[in-house]
Amino acid sequence: MEQHRESNQLVVGVDDKISVGKAFLLGLQHVLAMDLYIAPIIIAGLLTMDASSTSFFIQMCFLATGIGTLIQTGFGLRLPVVQGPSYVPIGALAAIGSKLGMGAMIGSMIPGALFVALMGYPLKWFAKAVRKFIPPLVGGTVIIIVGIALMPTGMGNIYHSPGNIWTNILIAAVSAGVLVICMLLGTRAKVAGAFFRLVSVLIAIFVGTVTAAFFGTVDFSPVGQAPWLSMPKLFPYGAPVFDLSAVLTMLFVYMIIMIETTGTWFVVSTVTNSELTEERLNRGAVGEGLGCFVGALFGGTPTTGYSSNAGLIAVTGVGSRMAIMAGGLILIALGLVPKLSAAITCIPEPVINGIFGIVCVAIVANGIKVIQNITIDDRTMMVIGLPILLTMAVTVLPKDALAGVPDFVNYILSSGITVGALATVLLNVFIPEGKKNRAKVPQQQPVSN
Repeated sequence: MEQHRESNQLVVGVDDKISVGKAFLLGLQHVLAMDLYIAPIIIAGLLTMDASSTSFFIQMCFLATGIGTLIQTGFGLRLPVVQGPSYVPIGALAAIGSKLGMGAMIGSMIPGALFVALMGYPLKWFAKAVRKFIPPLVGGTVIIIVGIALMPTGMGNIYHSPGNIWTNILIAAVSAGVLVICMLLGTRAKVAGAFFRLVSVLIAIFVGTVTAAFFGTVDFSPVGQAPWLSMPKLFPYGAPVFDLSAVLTMLFVYMIIMIETTGTWFVVSTVTNSELTEERLNRGAVGEGLGCFVGALFGGTPTTGYSSNAGLIAVTGVGSRMAIMAGGLILIALGLVPKLSAAITCIPEPVINGIFGIVCVAIVANGIKVIQNITIDDRTMMVIGLPILLTMAVTVLPKDALAGVPDFVNYILSSGITVGALATVLLNVFIPEGKKNRAKVPQQQPVSN
């Protein structure tokens, strides 16, 4: 066990038994560090929802992600993966909902979710597709792309948060600095260091929020206005409508989501030293599909494994499934108790995004770990470098440039991660690989769980 933990730098292993109280404490910091409500807020804004509908929509996303996390961590992939609303389908869902109505938006999500689950079992196609199209070179590059693509989002949220920009930067810097100090303490001391690393995110959030309060940018009044209990409803926007073009669009979007989430699984596999066997990959596809299906049932959005939380495992050294499942229960509670979800959304954006920036650094570092044993020649340089270039090109692309393009193209170009992931897969397939290099690329061998 000691050698295992030393090799992957985990303080708490994947299947280690921990107390219920410790599990909920460690799970709470995963929930607090997530930007769960950002994607639903963007979609709600694009669909011109009123305040009440937006609040309900966010709650249903919390509920769906909590259930999805329990499914994935407990029965699907069986690794510490936190599910969250995917950013990939934002443009597609908003366009479908605006043009065809909420019923069509929900209806477009259901067939694709079920198809993803069927790819895992009984078809067992997903693991074969991963082995063929997402080898370590592609998986590691996608991880790097995710980290790089998310960095401007975090920094932009700091700059555009309400209040003075330099105050926001200071609050973010304090939050990020405290997290880095806690991480470094975790590598210097045995007992006290382990404690600081375990709860590093909670400490950073607390210090950052206190700093923000000193500048008068913390407002918890929405907590008092929120009700205590709100029960979920099946198909809250009415019976689902199955429009063929919308269903086909979302089916394509789901394939992109699966590339994104597989990159997250590569991160988790790397930081926890857990093998991604064919059986585990197929179970993961089932868990992903069922989680997305639950999101559709309750009026939420498609869910995906969150790379930020995978990065958080590397930051804190906590790879416990028990902690992540406790986080899933907390997410369900947030979906049922509006006061709790309101409290989470009151944490100042500069605090969350300052921490988020450090997490992105951890994601990129773990992507580099995945590809570190691969020989970098002209081919691999193009497979790694060109997708990163395209990701940044799409990330800085002016939004008004997409105004006149077809919807399908708009869906793709609205996400730098989507473009980068697609480019990585296609370049790896179409750029021929030399015989000499084939022998040097490490192959993952399936082992029993």
